[in-house]
Formats: sequence, C-alpha cells, structure tokens
Amino acid sequence: MQYSYLRFTFILLTISFKAPFTRSENFICNSNDVRSLTSFSSSIDDGLHWNTSDSNCCTWIGVTCDNSSVSSKRVVRLELGSKRLKGIISESLAGLDQLSILNLSQNFLHGYLPARLLHLQNLEIIDSSDNDLVGPLPGGSNLSSIRYVDISRNNFNGSLDAALCESSSYIHTLNLGNNYFTGEVPANFGRCSSLQQLFLNDNHLSGNLPKSLWQLQNLRILHLQHNLVSGPLNDEIGKLSNLVELDISSNKFSGILPDVFERLKLENFFASSNNFSGHLPMSLVNSPYILILNLNNNTLNGPINLNCSAMVRLTSLDLGSNNLHGPLPDVISSCQRLTNLNLARNNLGGEVPFAFKNLQALRSLSLSNNSLVNISSALAILQHCRNLTSLFLSFNFHGEQMPRNVNFHFRNLRALAIPYCELTGSIPTWLSGSKLLQLLDLSWNRLCGTIPFWFHEFKYLFYMDLSNNSFTGEIPESLTELQGLINMKLSSEGLSLGFPLFSFVADGAKLKYKGIWGFRPTLDLSYNKLTGPLWPGFGNLKELHVLKLKENHLSATIPDSFSGMTNLEVLDLSYNDLSGEIPLSLEKLSFLSKFSIAYNQLQGDIPTGGQFLTFPPSSFEGNKGLRGQQLTPFQPQQAPHDVQLADEEMTIIGLQFGVGIMTGFLFTVTLCFASGWVFAKT
Repeated sequence: MQYSYLRFTFILLTISFKAPFTRSENFICNSNDVRSLTSFSSSIDDGLHWNTSDSNCCTWIGVTCDNSSVSSKRVVRLELGSKRLKGIISESLAGLDQLSILNLSQNFLHGYLPARLLHLQNLEIIDSSDNDLVGPLPGGSNLSSIRYVDISRNNFNGSLDAALCESSSYIHTLNLGNNYFTGEVPANFGRCSSLQQLFLNDNHLSGNLPKSLWQLQNLRILHLQHNLVSGPLNDEIGKLSNLVELDISSNKFSGILPDVFERLKLENFFASSNNFSGHLPMSLVNSPYILILNLNNNTLNGPINLNCSAMVRLTSLDLGSNNLHGPLPDVISSCQRLTNLNLARNNLGGEVPFAFKNLQALRSLSLSNNSLVNISSALAILQHCRNLTSLFLSFNFHGEQMPRNVNFHFRNLRALAIPYCELTGSIPTWLSGSKLLQLLDLSWNRLCGTIPFWFHEFKYLFYMDLSNNSFTGEIPESLTELQGLINMKLSSEGLSLGFPLFSFVADGAKLKYKGIWGFRPTLDLSYNKLTGPLWPGFGNLKELHVLKLKENHLSATIPDSFSGMTNLEVLDLSYNDLSGEIPLSLEKLSFLSKFSIAYNQLQGDIPTGGQFLTFPPSSFEGNKGLRGQQLTPFQPQQAPHDVQLADEEMTIIGLQFGVGIMTGFLFTVTLCFASGWVFAKT
C-alpha cells in the first residue's frame, strides 16, 4: 500500500515540474553539465545509452533542460528509473547545481550514495530506491529545497538521522524502509514539521519511539512495521489528527492500546504480531473512519464488542490469534461492508449466529481454532453469504457429522478448509456445486466411503488434501483429468485474501503467501484405505508438484507415464502393495527432491540417473527385491511403523489464517502430523 502512495506522490510532483521544461534539438547544454553527465556515464557499466560525443545533452535519454534562457541550457531533471543501469553513482552528478529531480530508482546500482549529492540546493526530489546501495547515510546534508526522498529497498545501514529536516522545512515524504538501519528512531524527526509520509519499515530499529514523533501534525502515513521497536504505544499519538494510516505490526510493542482513537481519522490500522494486551479500546471499536483493522497475534482479551452501527466503513477485520472469548457476536452482521473477517485462534464458542447470513459483502472468513459447534447450522447460514470465496473452519465441530442430505449452495467458493475436526460421514454431494474451488482441505477427519468421481469437474482445483481419513475403493480415474493440474493457466487467477496464508514444512521452513495461488499444486490422498492401481493418466498432470499416496493399499505397478508429471517435486508411494520395477522413465523428473517407495513389493535395479542418487536409503527400504547402491547393507525387511509417527517426509498440517497485511508475521502453530503442507494462521 505504501508504494501506491509514494508513486502517486511522485507522479504528482513530476507533473508539477513538467510545464516549464521542454526538449529541443536546438538546446545547447551548459558545458559543466555536459562534463558532469559524461563523467556519470563513465561510471555506468551497462544500461545507459547516451551518445556522449554529442555535446547537446538535452537530447540524451532521461535528461531534461530548462527553457528559461536563450543561452546555454541547464539540466534540471535526470530521470533514469527502471533502465537496468549497472554501476555506481558518480559524485560528478553533484555538479548539476540546477537539478531539481533525480530519479535512479529500480536499477542495479551499487556502492555508496555520494555525500555531495545531498548539498544540491535546488534538488526537490531524489529517488534511488530499489538498488543495491550500501553504507550509512552521509552526514551533514544541506538540501534546502528537498520535498521528496526515497532511498528504500537498498542495503543502507548504521543509525538514522533526520538532518534532512534541519536543512529543509518543505520535506513531506521520507522513505527509508527496507534497509538495515539500527538504533532508535531519532528525536530530531520532530523537526520535520511538513512531513506527511514517513516510512521506516523493515529495518532493525529498536527502543521506544520518541515523543517528538507525535508533534508531526501534518503526518498522514506512518509505517514502522518489521522492526524491534518496544514499549507502549504512547497516548500522545492522539495528537496526530491527520493520520490516516498507521502500521506498527511485527514489533515488540506492549501494554494496552491507548483509548485515544476518537481524536484520529485513522482509516488503516495494522498492529499485528506485538504484545498488546487488555480489551479493545472503546474509541477504536466505535471509530467511524476505520476501513482496515488488523490486531492479529497479540494477547488481547475480553469479548468482541464492536459497534458496527458506528464502524460504517469497516471492510477488513483481523482479530485472529488473541485471547478473545465469549460467543461470536451477532453485532458483526451489522458491518455491512465487511469483506474480510478473521477471528481464528481465539476462545470463541457457541454457534455461528443466524445474523451472519446478512454479511453479503463477505469474501473471506476464518473461524478456525475455536470451540464452535453445529457445523450443519454454520454451513446453512454461511451459504447465504453469496460473495464468500474462502472459508476456513478447522479445529471446530469436533466429532460431528458432515452434513450430507442437504442442498447447500457455495457457488463462488474458491477455498474450503475443514481439517482437524474429526468429522464423520462422507464427502457430501452438495460440494459438487462448488465448481470454482481451487483449494480443498478435508484432511484429519474420520470421513469414509469413496472419493467422488465428480471432482474432475472442478477445472480450477489445484490443491486437494484428503489425507488422514478412512476413504476406501479405488482412486477415481477422473482425478487424472483435473484441468487445474494440467494447465495452470486455468488456476492462475488465484484468490487474493485479506490476510496472508502460511505454510510450514517438517524442516521448519516457513512460506508466506497473500493468496492461495502461491501454494504448490498438490494431491494428497495419503493415510487412507484406498485400493486398486495407479492410473497411467496421472502422467497427464504436468503441473502437479506434490503427489502423496502413502499408507494405503494400492497395488499393481508404477506406470512409466508418471514421468509426464514434469514439475513433480515430491512423490511418496510408500507403505502400499506396489509390485514390479521402478520405471527408468522417472529419471526424467528433474525437479524431484523427495521420493519414497519404501515398504512395497518392488524389485529389480534402482535407477541411478536423474535425481535418484540423491535420495536416502530410507526411500527404498522394505522392498526385498530391490538392488542398488542407494541401499544400506542391512536394510530392514519388516514394516514397523505407526500412522501417528512422522517421518522426514511428513509435514505439519492445519489450515487457518496468517498474521496481518501484508506485514512481519511470526507465530505458533498447533503441531499435528500428516503428509502434506501446513496452512497456518497466527
């Protein structure tokens, strides 16, 4: 969100400078400017296509001269953003003493930012963001006209200094985000009296915020997320009467949230992943200005006491991973503009209120990891939310029966996750109407019966986890026709959520996505009671990345056609009754990093080409007839194992919401072992 503000500001500033300047082949550059630009050109290794033999530099790409004199023209703008420039920034640019705009953003420039650039008296805009610049900021700057500074997304380090504000009273945008600055936020930021946008996010800043920060009466946007700032949020924040966006997520703030929000016109407030405690402030839950409220992953307690009759603009609410208790409040249904609602990982109980059917704008809902009851009623109510596209209900409704002989309608649903509920029954026929599904997780229940043939009608489905149930019968051959695993373009229009999804794998790695399209295309049917063959048609699923069929009763041979799954990264066929040889064609699976056919009835030579020499002996053990250098001298011939014990192929599973928008997100997940990925929300 910050980038849109910045680019919009930059465009406005650029337009405001455009009128007095023109380009003309008749312009003659000032000789000093020509020398400065020529010297700069010699410091660029690639990407700059200037004809420096032509002394009329006003015609060079990215160069704009003024139009106020009939004599030699002065360079006033140098705009070389996104030119793929490689090299360093030469100090010679400081010779352009009439320069008002310098844009070198989104290139591959390295080295230091020359100190002399920060003494150009006419410079109003400097943007060197998205490069590889290093070192501390040069001290002693003197930019008396500066209004806009963006050096974000580089490798600057050292302590911060707001000396820019001491030399210019006009600066209104300062972006120092996504660097490696350390130490405390300096007190002299209070001298930036004209500052409207301050971005200090994604650094290593620590300590308490200075009181002088609350003196910036013109401040509209303040981003401090992803730092180590600590202490309470000072009551004096109420003095920032023009503040519309505040992001302090992923820090070490603590204490109660100050009850001063009635003084603010705050529209977007992100405070996730801190240590805030206490109840929700009354001034916050009665704010008529709030659009987005994200307090995810704190230790807030008490009931959810929103006043939706006052919060008329609220569109996104994330209170997940707190200690909120009580029933789901009916009053939420009065927030008519609500599109994203996350109340997961709290201590909420009871049933989904009947009034929730009035949430007609709702698109994403997570109620996971609570103590809700009556899944039949919940689904009957939520089907009336016609715009609902993602629904996460894991770790609720324990031991209840999956509603079956009903006619629910979730026609717009793209993501459905109801794992870890120990639901009984079978996959309901009403689910066949949700043909837009991209992601389905019904793992870790007690569902039985056969897997329906009609899943092949879900042409966008690319992630399905039915593991750890009691499904019987053959794998439907129609699953080999899943179009979302044959042509990923069909699933490329991934669902964007109002909260990030997280995945954890067994080695502790953590991946974060803001939409479900980031997850690896997966088909996980492991830990069931499936029988029958492996269909040759699986080879059609060329976009499939993870295939797990472990711990079933599958028989026959491994088809040669499995080599058609050219993007496959994980293939687990262990603990089945497969026979025959390992097809040599599997050597063609160049992306395969995890492979197991352990404890089957396979025989013959183990392939040695492709990735096969990288797999450990445990990938092949338990097959009496196998031969190969990958085997240990005394491989076990028995198959002692426990479904509940995890091996190195297993992952932790749980489908829930993630830590708030789009910000730094550390959390704790409930550990449950299974084959497959983890969807976790904290």
